[in-house]
Amino acid sequence: MLKKLIFAVAVGSIALTASACNTVKGAGRDIESVGQAGSNAIN
Repeated sequence: MLKKLIFAVAVGSIALTASACNTVKGAGRDIESVGQAGSNAIN
């Protein structure tokens, strides 16, 4: 029983970590695109 609980918590933690990484990566792309648009507007 304890092993199943530990396994479930570990899987849940990995899932949350993976989704957080994707969110941060997406935010980085958004910021990059805003910077590129500003650069294009200046030139």
